[in-house]
Amino acid sequence: MNIAAYEPVSRGYTAGNRLQLLRNGEAYFPALIEAIDRARHEVHLETYIFADDATGREVAAALSRAAQRGVMVRLLVDGFGARDFDTGLGAGLGADGVEVMVYRPEAGRYAFRRHRLRRMHRKLAVIDGEVGFAGGINIIDDFDTSTSPRFDYAVRIEGPLVARLHLAVRHVWRLVRWAALGRRPPPPTFVPPQRPAAVGSVQAALLLRDNLAHRHDIEYAYLDAVRSARGEILIANAYFLPGRRFSKALLLAAQRGVKVSLLLQGRSDHLLFHYATQALYDRMLAAGVRVFEYDRAELHAKVAVIDEDWATVGSSNIDPFSLLLAREANVVVRDPGFAAELRASLVETISAAAREVRVEDQRQRSWRARLASVLAYSLVRFMLGVTRYGGKQYSQ
Repeated sequence: MNIAAYEPVSRGYTAGNRLQLLRNGEAYFPALIEAIDRARHEVHLETYIFADDATGREVAAALSRAAQRGVMVRLLVDGFGARDFDTGLGAGLGADGVEVMVYRPEAGRYAFRRHRLRRMHRKLAVIDGEVGFAGGINIIDDFDTSTSPRFDYAVRIEGPLVARLHLAVRHVWRLVRWAALGRRPPPPTFVPPQRPAAVGSVQAALLLRDNLAHRHDIEYAYLDAVRSARGEILIANAYFLPGRRFSKALLLAAQRGVKVSLLLQGRSDHLLFHYATQALYDRMLAAGVRVFEYDRAELHAKVAVIDEDWATVGSSNIDPFSLLLAREANVVVRDPGFAAELRASLVETISAAAREVRVEDQRQRSWRARLASVLAYSLVRFMLGVTRYGGKQYSQ
């Protein structure tokens, strides 16, 4: 199979799009289910996690309804993030006519293979080649860990950019089907318009991250925007552990007078990464970067706004596993209205539900807390060294 022949182009902006910013699952899931219920021909859904909870069952029911009325429904989940899906909720979907596949199924819960870390972390959906969704929201209940909703974003997309999403999901579906079944998939039964009609005025691009042609697309887009920033950089990211190149770009931006703010997790579900990230605080604060920790619930967002017209919403964290290993997908938007809406949402969140980390706070940390951060950061770097994925970005 000639992989390059099916590789979707993931660079360059397309004009004429309409984007709707969706905050948290309370906005995303109703929009996704409505689109699935309106599907006439085809539904593609990719997700890292597909939980067997109330939200997962609602989305699964919509997929089943679509399949039962004759829509071709294809669902791709990750073998680690949704490790028990195919024997649980996925089995019922298969019986209803949904095509379910698993990206890199787990060989064993405690088995270690170097390539086990290469996950399908994207959260994409395409309906009839006309409506698309992208972002960081998994198929899981917003309230599974807190009385407040998990903080995250997605976008609903109409317009020419949907063709890029459609190519992306079909491409990975073909690769996984080829790997699972060992034969070329049949031609698709539904051929959407080559380029959906313009329905708005927003310029946007789909940026992919994989281990072939698009290894650095998302990272380089961030770096280009950070290095050219003139006024403000506002980043909200669940797992923030940038390499030297990314860290240097942020520090230089702050030093040349750009207002740099980071909204990070205060209540993390991965303590190792949480403590490792805190090892970066002293240097960031010394350069003038403002750091805020969101502590109302879990922060799962992967978004940013730079200056007045650049924004991104997607699945990619700013950490080695997203930037060096996983399949990721971010939408980058060049539009003042969209950027202003996302910025206003982030500013309101910082004001209402985040605590600013100050220099004096760092000075008052106990020696045990400081040691934990140093050890966590060293352990992450060691893990990357052992797997040979970190390269020079996470070395001394």
